[in-house]
Amino acid sequence: MKSSSLLLLLSFLLGACDVQGASDFRVCAFNLHHFGESKTKKSSVMHTLTRIISRCDISLLQEVRDSREKALPQLMERLNRYDPSHQYKSVASERLGRSESYQEQYVFVYRSDTVSVTGQYQYPDNRPGDMDAFSREPFVVRFKAPKTAIKEFVLIPQHTSPDNTTKELDALYDVLQHVRKMWKTDNVMLLGDFNADCGYLAKKNRKFVRLITEKNLFWLIPDKTDTTVRESTSCTYDRIVVHGETFARAVVPTSAKPFNFQKEYRLSEEQALEVSDHFPVEVLLKTNQSLHSGGITEGAHRLLLLLILGHLVFNTFT
Repeated sequence: MKSSSLLLLLSFLLGACDVQGASDFRVCAFNLHHFGESKTKKSSVMHTLTRIISRCDISLLQEVRDSREKALPQLMERLNRYDPSHQYKSVASERLGRSESYQEQYVFVYRSDTVSVTGQYQYPDNRPGDMDAFSREPFVVRFKAPKTAIKEFVLIPQHTSPDNTTKELDALYDVLQHVRKMWKTDNVMLLGDFNADCGYLAKKNRKFVRLITEKNLFWLIPDKTDTTVRESTSCTYDRIVVHGETFARAVVPTSAKPFNFQKEYRLSEEQALEVSDHFPVEVLLKTNQSLHSGGITEGAHRLLLLLILGHLVFNTFT
């Protein structure tokens, strides 16, 4: 086989992998680190953000500080221009925070052609005996995604205060139980920058966090997984947790991980930090197509096809 034919075969095989990858349903959570008008003025930063978010069917964005409501519309415009194969929409919380001078929003960006919003709820954080447990109380959203195996699910976001991580993580369990009862569903995912590592969540305090101790909750991002950009830190701050075995079985095994955009897009640490000091975390949900194909992941397809290609190349030149 000639080298030109080999290159054509390589292109075809890898293209087949990309088609398989396109069938995945990806849920992401990304702390944008003070996203507001100042970042929108940096074209390279906005381009990188657009590339990252366009990978996901649903993206939870945190630390959105868009007080004049100009930054988010610019991001959405860029997304829809960058990826016209999908229509991107967003749903956002009110501005949250104990101080008027520092407030954030939770924003869910989603592909409206693959998923729809069927409910939203701002947790009031006024439980008797535990008023104002959160600095930024969860903005809960219910989604319907027909192509996924789970079909419908609820996302509970949380960006904890570093000074109060243990208490806020434990209080998330109350939010979970409240949402399960209110919407009569067990298909719930909790995600975000939990600050659940290093100095913010001491090992001795983990036994006081019901979100950790309860057996029906599955923490998908393993401990000792670095979700930070700086080389000088290695902390698993950002997490994805699913409730119940049904939801856990609807997740593609081992797909939960950080997305290292610095390495993927060949950025220096300084360039990456202009985007954020966190890597986004993500997880793949099984789709109807993946179930019919036996649940083989994109990575397994790619490995199998590259092995076939290697065999062909070996036979050609020996």
